[in-house]
Amino acid sequence: MRSVLSGRPSTASDSTVKGTWLLVAGLAVFAVGLAGYVAYAVTHPKSFTLDPVDLAVYRSGGLIVRHVRPLYDPHLAVPLYDWASRGHLPFTYTPFAAIAFVGVSLLPWWLCQQVSLAVDIVALLAAMWLTAGGLGYAGRIRAGAALLGTAAVYWTEPVQRTMYLGQVNLVLMALIIWDLTQPDTPRSRWWKGFATGVAAGVKLVPLIFIPYLLLARKFRQAAMACAGFAFTVLLGFAVLPRDSSAWWFGGLFAQSGRTGFPGWAGNQSVDGLITRLAGSVAAGRPAWAAAAVLAGAAGVVAAAVLDRKGHGMLAVLMAALTGLLISPISWDHHWVWIAPGAMTAVYYAVRAARRGARTAAVACGIAAAAIVVWFASWPTSLFGARPHLGHDSLGLIWIPPNTPPGDYLWHGDQPGYAEYHWHGLELITGNAYILAGLAAFGVLLLVSVVSRQPESR
Repeated sequence: MRSVLSGRPSTASDSTVKGTWLLVAGLAVFAVGLAGYVAYAVTHPKSFTLDPVDLAVYRSGGLIVRHVRPLYDPHLAVPLYDWASRGHLPFTYTPFAAIAFVGVSLLPWWLCQQVSLAVDIVALLAAMWLTAGGLGYAGRIRAGAALLGTAAVYWTEPVQRTMYLGQVNLVLMALIIWDLTQPDTPRSRWWKGFATGVAAGVKLVPLIFIPYLLLARKFRQAAMACAGFAFTVLLGFAVLPRDSSAWWFGGLFAQSGRTGFPGWAGNQSVDGLITRLAGSVAAGRPAWAAAAVLAGAAGVVAAAVLDRKGHGMLAVLMAALTGLLISPISWDHHWVWIAPGAMTAVYYAVRAARRGARTAAVACGIAAAAIVVWFASWPTSLFGARPHLGHDSLGLIWIPPNTPPGDYLWHGDQPGYAEYHWHGLELITGNAYILAGLAAFGVLLLVSVVSRQPESR
């Protein structure tokens, strides 16, 4: 392992022939994959590929900010959080997020859905391109790697589920990778970290990057992340004072149950795993709190160590993975971070092969392939009837029986929920993402210990 991780090798200039072939292959594979998706979408009912219930919630939030009736009700104490959107789903994001979604609310609903799909595809491609750059690739090799990587992860369930629901996960991931992997030049140094803070102002989980930056001694970036987050909070109070007060001072931000059933199969966090094993939300909370503190501390320390040892992309991935593990809610579509994770595994496989470390190269290659297969999106026909999920392609986590998402919002926690009665292989497949995440967490902890400081050039 040390032969693979003993610092960053010197980067030679791109081979024109190799870069050209990789770019051509990437363009071809990406075009075929995208054409296949479009062909599938136009030959099947819309509900097979798109049911943007989350996008509808975003749009409703933007309409409420604009005081558009009947969505906006001035008689409600907190109009943004007391009104339920499509399917009785409440707005569960920060006041700043609602302000950011004003742009979404300006579009007609039919156009909004198509724009969401296009933005998700561009965001995924951008995230892979930024990841390739963060790993040291440039020019045609970088572009070709990004296209091939995008095609490889496009049909994974977290990516497909994000597109299906109209979620913002891919956009936030691309924003964070762009922010944290930019070259540290005098021009960019002053603002690096700010965008990560803004991302945390939409969804709170990216706050995990701040302690990582502090421990990595990137104090300016940590300060800018705090400034970005503070900007979102202050803007929320300026535009939506009542809603902001309820969110931050009334404790709405801490009520994870408002987003859905923590024990639902779709929640692939440590909290979800423990809740399902404990048999109730209340019974699992003490164990989750202890696990979250321990995993959170170990994760950010390991991320900082990886960064200081020259593995910047691994550090970013470790911090992101830590956030996924310790968050009370990490829905299946939050796991889009597997996309840059797969590309990073390929990078280390190639690097090990060039160093003659065959065992390490094979291990990293298997890890990359395992990510794509383990998180793959499979035809719904393999899972039996899942009418409440609606998607035509689902991941391994949906193999066991699961509770309709609305039941918890309507009836609260009930001992009869299907997830509390899983057994045998259901415990493996139903917790597939969190188990894979814990395995990756252990590997990255080990890497942070055994890897050496980067070699001097």
